Amino acid sequence: MLQRDYLLEVISQFVEAIVRAMRLALFSENPVERFEAIGDAEKSVASLLDLDADLALQLAPESLVTMMVLSGIGDSLASYVAYTLNLLGDAYEDMGESDTAAIRREQARAVGESFGCDPTEAPPELADFDAEVTAAKG
Repeated sequence: MLQRDYLLEVISQFVEAIVRAMRLALFSENPVERFEAIGDAEKSVASLLDLDADLALQLAPESLVTMMVLSGIGDSLASYVAYTLNLLGDAYEDMGESDTAAIRREQARAVGESFGCDPTEAPPELADFDAEVTAAKG
């Protein structure tokens, strides 16, 4: 019970941080602000996985999955990680960083395949934000 409560609190904090960062990363008109927000979102993903931010998102997709498996909480967090990595791919693409966008999408795909989740499908706690992103894309 205690572990479940802890996990729910971690997820809640992650969702709050991701929504704040990804709103700026996807919708800000200021390129510097967008780039900083992308970094904040990436740090949130690394923190969720209890990994060093500089190392975590430089991992090859399969290595990232391995680290998630070894953490023991990958099953509980995979849909959040996959969805966020996929959104980060969109944010990088919008900034003209197609190589980094492709890496984030490949990481999202690998997490999705390994843990049986769809990176394009928002976890329930992110559904409202996903609707906002979808509406903005038109």
